[in-house]
Amino acid sequence: MRLRTTAAAAAASLLSVGAAAVAAGRYAIGAALKPAPDRPLPNEPPLTVHGTDDGRITLTRSLASLRPGTYGLVGRDCHAVVGPVIEDVPHPADCVVRRLEAITHGALEPGARVRLTPQVHNGNPRDTLGIDHADVDVPGELGPLPAWFIPGERTTWVITTHGLGTTREHPMVVMPFLRRLRVPVLDLAYRGDPGAPRPEDRIGHLGDIEWRDLDAAIRYAVRYGAQDIVLHGWSTGATMALHAAANSALRHRVRGIVLDSPVLDWRATLRALALAHGTPAALLPLVMRAAEGRGLGESALAEACDPERLAVPTLLFHGPDDTLAPWSVSRELAARRSELVTLHTVRQAPHAAMWNADPHGYEEVLRRFLTPLL
Repeated sequence: MRLRTTAAAAAASLLSVGAAAVAAGRYAIGAALKPAPDRPLPNEPPLTVHGTDDGRITLTRSLASLRPGTYGLVGRDCHAVVGPVIEDVPHPADCVVRRLEAITHGALEPGARVRLTPQVHNGNPRDTLGIDHADVDVPGELGPLPAWFIPGERTTWVITTHGLGTTREHPMVVMPFLRRLRVPVLDLAYRGDPGAPRPEDRIGHLGDIEWRDLDAAIRYAVRYGAQDIVLHGWSTGATMALHAAANSALRHRVRGIVLDSPVLDWRATLRALALAHGTPAALLPLVMRAAEGRGLGESALAEACDPERLAVPTLLFHGPDDTLAPWSVSRELAARRSELVTLHTVRQAPHAAMWNADPHGYEEVLRRFLTPLL
């Protein structure tokens, strides 16, 4: 009897541990994939503001604060735009001085904790950039999807989709450039975004399901006069573009694709997100199983990212400093379809920040790619 009781207790204990592990895996997958488009990615290190003065800001010295280019700076109840590092001003050895382009709201007090984000702009195109736009609703399968439409004279439209940790404000970085090309732009908010329907399971799927909202945007564009479409996506928005170009009923309208930091290996990205959210490495196998149980399967993403399915010219911006979406997979894609894919390597740029690291270079490469398609 005593032996039976001990065995039963051990079995119950094992079941309890197993249930706890499964619950931990589910919790971790929720933390990693819960849509949070209004917050910087968790792998961005926090920086401390040491002071602001005469168009300059002094920040904690780190690899992040030393990055070249232009970024948004987000803290509690504040947003600012910072430009390049300024070397020729006195500053402590453990600090970095950058150009302070603007404080869009709030205040940057000494001691404030902030993070860099590739989402430079805050607001809408009219108030932020002086670009006239219309607020439109794209009919999606879960409900209306808010979007900004910027009119243009051409019949080829560019549809933009943001990615992890940002909102439809992120693609505003290329709107002045696209306006100079006289291209109509439809900038989409999709499921999980502010003002858009929530995902049915309350988590993101790294573009695997969200692409259906981009498909709805393609249908909307064609309905309102677009003859051809160029898809421009960042991060998971780039993955959505690949899905749509491969699977949309209107894929014959897609003339080209622009991919910025595409998520082509969902397992690597999910592992990086989970670790950045503080998930112990020992729980990562459970996180992967939980993801598969929530419908994030390898087959659909692998199919969309299959180089053999590419049928249109593709411009790929990516670099080796991306810690969320492996650059090696982008290089492999470009090598396997070199007749269609142009890879533009950007160094010293984190995930989805290829424009930020080199705005002028990015736009020149983009201009050369788009011109024959318009």
